[in-house]
Amino acid sequence: MKRIHSKIDTGSAAYADNVAAYLAMLDTLNERMHYAIDGGPGRERSIERHLERGKIMVRDRIDMVTDTDTPFVEFSTLSGWGQYDNEVPGSGIVTGVGLVHGVPYVFIANDATVKGGSLVPMAIKKHVRAQDIAAENGLGVIYLVDSGGAFLPLQDEIFPDKDHFGGSFYRQARLSAQGLPQLSVVLGGCTAGGAYVPALSDEVIMVEGIGRIFLGGPPIVKAALGEIISPDDLGGAEIHTRTSGVSDYMASTEAEAYGRLREICATTNQRRIDERQAWLDWMEPEPPAHDPAELFGIVSADDRIPFDAVEIIARLVDGSKFGPFKPEWGSSIVCGFARWWGHLVGIIANNGIIFSESALKATHFIELCEQRRIPLVFLQNTSGYMVGSDSEAAGIAKHGAKMVAAVANATVPKYTVLIGGSYGAGNYGMCGRGFNPRLLFAWPNSRIATMAADTAETVLTDIRLGGLKGAETTEDQIAAIRAEIRHQYETQSDPYHATSRLWDDGLIDPAQTRDVLGLALALAARQDEPAPGPALVYRM
Repeated sequence: MKRIHSKIDTGSAAYADNVAAYLAMLDTLNERMHYAIDGGPGRERSIERHLERGKIMVRDRIDMVTDTDTPFVEFSTLSGWGQYDNEVPGSGIVTGVGLVHGVPYVFIANDATVKGGSLVPMAIKKHVRAQDIAAENGLGVIYLVDSGGAFLPLQDEIFPDKDHFGGSFYRQARLSAQGLPQLSVVLGGCTAGGAYVPALSDEVIMVEGIGRIFLGGPPIVKAALGEIISPDDLGGAEIHTRTSGVSDYMASTEAEAYGRLREICATTNQRRIDERQAWLDWMEPEPPAHDPAELFGIVSADDRIPFDAVEIIARLVDGSKFGPFKPEWGSSIVCGFARWWGHLVGIIANNGIIFSESALKATHFIELCEQRRIPLVFLQNTSGYMVGSDSEAAGIAKHGAKMVAAVANATVPKYTVLIGGSYGAGNYGMCGRGFNPRLLFAWPNSRIATMAADTAETVLTDIRLGGLKGAETTEDQIAAIRAEIRHQYETQSDPYHATSRLWDDGLIDPAQTRDVLGLALALAARQDEPAPGPALVYRM
């Protein structure tokens, strides 16, 4: 693999304009991240009450469990953004991957300062997504439970469906059966269905005075049985550790509980993050030769202006070295091999519209990586597959389908980053959410929709006017229709709209992409080789 020679002029006015525009986007991202983490107006009193009870803030709890000076990769910090009147930052739950004694675990931790830890629909979706990440990456799960249970006013969006609250219990039982530890520390309420989180765990720690587990709390017991009882007498740490046996250990403080949790983790017999398996090729990593901070000047301030995927790759991979596959053909998709934090990967990146030859090239490359057992990294920036009479006659539908089928059937680890536009079926062919990449992250300049706002404005306006069947329309009415459609698509393709709904696993600073995916690849490297999928017939 040869080092990429960059053609970017870092002294140009266009580069400076791009940097200024991107830094403004990062300011917005950081501001919204701080809102989600620290809380917005009105949450101060909730935080005060939490601390007055002697409780620790949710991210500090995770920090007390994980190894000192090791990374914690948080998922979907901005889930719920713009929903629920922006009163449920982060959906009231924190999820991510951290190390305990060098072993990676998924953490699922309730934030009791948000709606008392009650679970809104996006909290359930976030909980279930974290369990799915654990299952695919072979990780145990640590639950830091401090929850008021389901948010009852929205019960029909939480309770009965496949991936609702019951789906989280199903996943927890399945994870345990696969030998992936399920460990709970009870730090607050576990009421009704929430009681099954610790009850389904392999080992449970309860903290005296604050941890409580009951299927029905004191008000329900009084209404059903006429029995008046205190929360601690009904389901406190002493009852469940010394009488019912629901809890295995009792701790007098949170700090003691986390020390005990770390002792348990030391006995779970899980592979450390550095225990790489031989099937995944690895060598000592080296930093990119080109500065990742230059990504801010490469991504165009105007999203209608394209940027070169090779320049992006040069700032993400080891030594900026890249071995391109079929570089002279199908140039709207860039394919090739590189090292990413020492791991050999196959990269597929867009340079705009996907033409027939580009789709065939990507299909061929995906199958090579599947045959050679090399993980795939998709860098999405496309308006989709090419349309028009020439493309249809050339078989773009079939060629696009070949690419989609190759992605769907690839069994090697797949990772996706939205570095620009993700429109139409291009999202599918480039391993969008529906094609189950192990992790999917997005940059704050990204956009995702069936089509770009400009295209939607033209197409849907024509359709709307055609539906009026010759009725007279004024220029003002047509302008209003155009404005309505544009507003809808600009709003719904916004990256914050997407990340709020967990269409990705989080918005990240482009300069962090190398490290975030480096950890993801390290998780795959500690697993046994996945079974290869069925042989495909599309290889050229």
